Amino acid sequence: MALSTPSAPAYVYFDNAATTPLDPEVLEAMLPFLQNHYGNPSSLHGPGRQVRAAIENARKTVAHLLNAAPAEIIFTSGGTEADNYAAFGSVRTLGLKHAITSKLEHHAVLHPLEALAKRGEVELHYVKHDEQGTLDLGHLEELLAGQSRTFVSLMHANNEIGNLNDIKAIGVICARYDAVFHTDTVQTMGHYRHDVQQLKNHFLVGSAHKFHGPKGVGFIYTRSGLQVSPLIHGGAQERNVRSGTENVYGIVGLAKALEIAVRDLAAHQAHVQGLKTRFIEKLRAEIDDVQFNGLSEYADKSLYTVLSVSLPPSAISEMLLFNLDISKVAASGGSACTSGAQAGSHVLEALGCDPDRATVRFSMSKMNTAAEVDYAVAALAKLYRPVAV
Repeated sequence: MALSTPSAPAYVYFDNAATTPLDPEVLEAMLPFLQNHYGNPSSLHGPGRQVRAAIENARKTVAHLLNAAPAEIIFTSGGTEADNYAAFGSVRTLGLKHAITSKLEHHAVLHPLEALAKRGEVELHYVKHDEQGTLDLGHLEELLAGQSRTFVSLMHANNEIGNLNDIKAIGVICARYDAVFHTDTVQTMGHYRHDVQQLKNHFLVGSAHKFHGPKGVGFIYTRSGLQVSPLIHGGAQERNVRSGTENVYGIVGLAKALEIAVRDLAAHQAHVQGLKTRFIEKLRAEIDDVQFNGLSEYADKSLYTVLSVSLPPSAISEMLLFNLDISKVAASGGSACTSGAQAGSHVLEALGCDPDRATVRFSMSKMNTAAEVDYAVAALAKLYRPVAV
């Protein structure tokens, strides 16, 4: 029996992998630094020292949550800057001539490495993967065995299809060949526990707006003893690693958001995984031939926050997200390739997905509800069923 469409809400927001709503507790922590504490943290006077103390307390909070040392945490403008810093800094400072990644990585990793390769600074190699996006770690080892010291960048979880990679195992392989290992943890920071003492990575990153913090602020963890050149020059801020007056209220908000995320992690994970399971069950009941990209449908192999839905060929495929938006459902999506000037998803293309099948990515957070899942599924089914071919 088809689901009846519940009464329309103001908006059902299922695009949390793109950005999350700000947690009210985070806003409360940030407000004093937006309204009252306005000193420059590099100034030596009292207002400056007060703000400097807030930054260093935030650094200590993030370090404690990762089991790192405060000196290993550098604040950035977000995950993209952090990824660029790791790639360019490692290759140019350490004289690395080889880099390894996968074609499933975020563009914040792929584009810097491709730029380095185009300039002849590195020889770039890609780890093989199967049709579901599972990396071939045997191939990674083969690539490492045949090269001199190498920069390796493989993400913890894919932002489009949700696949989780075993970064602990990857780190062990990289350590065996003295490789520099960077992992993009933007999608898992605040959603999984990260203990850098149990990992072999040299870099991992976070972006506050992915775990209910403010936009425009992130951080990079750099393992002690690894010195790479700055990406941004001009001052001595952030321990001579990242120049520019610090985003003070953003840094305070980031630390608070991560603290809340880790504090409530078990409850958050259980709630959101329940929503994802409900999505899968109801989509299968309502839409014929619905499929799921990558490992998205498997709870133990994918992000509990991301569900990548593959839909049968339809006359409305190209307008699907637009029509969902009209129905007050916010999601993201794409296909292996699209017509016109728009580029398709490089991840779906790398997996060899059928370009005639549209993809909708529903990404959930602690602020979503079961009723919203029901509404989104009903809206999708109502749009889809009459025009499916």
